[in-house]
Amino acid sequence: MSLLYIIIGPVVGVLVGGLVGFYFSKRLVDAENKRLNNTKEEIMAKARREGEEIVKEAKLESKEIIFKGRQELDREIKEKKKDLNHIERRLEAREESLDKKIEAVDKKEDALNKKDHECERRLKELDNLKAKNEEIKAGLIHEVERVAGMTGEEARKMLVEQMVEEAKIDSARAIREIEEEVRNESEKRARSIISTAIQRCAPEFINDITVTLVNLPNDEMKGRIIGREGRNIRTFESITGVDIIVDDTPEAVILSSYDPFRRETAKLTLEKLISDGRIHPARIEELHNKSKIEMDKHILELGEETVFNLGIHNINAEILKLIGRLKYRTSYGQNVLGHSIEVATIAGIMAAELGMDPKIAKRAGLLHDIGKAIDYEAEGSHTTIGVEVAKKYKEDWRVINAIASHHGEEEFKCIEAVLVQASDAISASRPGARREVLETYIKRLEKLEEVASSFDGVSKSFAIQAGREVRIIVEPEKVNDDRLVTLSKDISKKVEEELTYPGQIKVMVIRESRAIEYAR
Repeated sequence: MSLLYIIIGPVVGVLVGGLVGFYFSKRLVDAENKRLNNTKEEIMAKARREGEEIVKEAKLESKEIIFKGRQELDREIKEKKKDLNHIERRLEAREESLDKKIEAVDKKEDALNKKDHECERRLKELDNLKAKNEEIKAGLIHEVERVAGMTGEEARKMLVEQMVEEAKIDSARAIREIEEEVRNESEKRARSIISTAIQRCAPEFINDITVTLVNLPNDEMKGRIIGREGRNIRTFESITGVDIIVDDTPEAVILSSYDPFRRETAKLTLEKLISDGRIHPARIEELHNKSKIEMDKHILELGEETVFNLGIHNINAEILKLIGRLKYRTSYGQNVLGHSIEVATIAGIMAAELGMDPKIAKRAGLLHDIGKAIDYEAEGSHTTIGVEVAKKYKEDWRVINAIASHHGEEEFKCIEAVLVQASDAISASRPGARREVLETYIKRLEKLEEVASSFDGVSKSFAIQAGREVRIIVEPEKVNDDRLVTLSKDISKKVEEELTYPGQIKVMVIRESRAIEYAR
């Protein structure tokens, strides 16, 4: 029993303790649940009260907002009513004004209708009068034709011819007065500019045209130049393209060629051969090749020296070579490089006198004949070739225009082009600048006189000053003073169209009346 008591006693104690703990725990949970239920009811009651208050406030606010909205709406309605009333009054005023205007327009329309009827009546009267006038006019014309012995068309033609002739006379008189006034000022200014330019330009006279003299140390050198059976001279002429003339001139031979550049290269080759002393075909070819290289360097240096002396900058090296080659090119016996330098100088001076750009004028003057450096290698005139060269190396458009227009092939687009043409004419026409075959010269003078004599009323014509001027004597009974102006213009225009000449030609028309009587 004691052992059983020992075993069961603790178990019973634990069960009793668990029951007691469960009872107290349940009491505690019930108390807590009751407390939570009370708190929940209080929170719900409080929330219910707050919700009711919020709803009351929201109702009050909404009522206030509705009240204010109604007041604002009433105010806007009143303002709109005022605006509508104002607009109605304005529309009523406009309607009244339009009614008055419509009434005035109706009155004017009535007045215009009355005037239209009056105009129609007067037009009918005018038509009747016009018909009567036409009848009277026709009768008068018929009577005049009968009395005058010519038709109306003939009389009209005669009147037109008389009016045209009178207009020509009046225009010629006006042209003469204007030209005299302009000439007095322009000639004075032009004479001053051109004389200043020419005085400051020192031209050269070129005599060496087709031959070059080469001095020899002795006459024995002639035989060495000729060589055994003439092989040296044949090789020299074949390689250089230049003829060697060996004559009785002591200690000298002559090189002959129409190509100055080739002749200069041959001269340099021959001088090298004479200095070297070894003259044979292989040596001739070797020294000729060296001479061509030296000539290429020489023409480049010559081009650089030319542009430096003229104060021209930024020119392409290829153009510099072409400028140097112009030294060995002639035109009418005039050295083209000397002519180009002269044109550049004169054009630059005249440009400075006129307030233009002298650098462009100089550049255009120097390059105006650049095409002549290679005109034997390319097709076309030297102006066309020169324009292509200038465009290729991107020269200024004024320079290109001066090149293209200096012989009148294109229109002038700048003052520099006009100055270049004038400078070209001055350089080409100065005494000694160019030589001309006598036969060609005489034919040109005869043609000039023939053109001048081809006009009606011309009695005699004389070409003077080496063809730079033509003087025309007219019959005074056929050509009056006013007709002189138009006659001189017609002659100069025909000369420009039919003749080719350097520079310009002065056309002077002279009219004089003579009274002759003999005392017996």
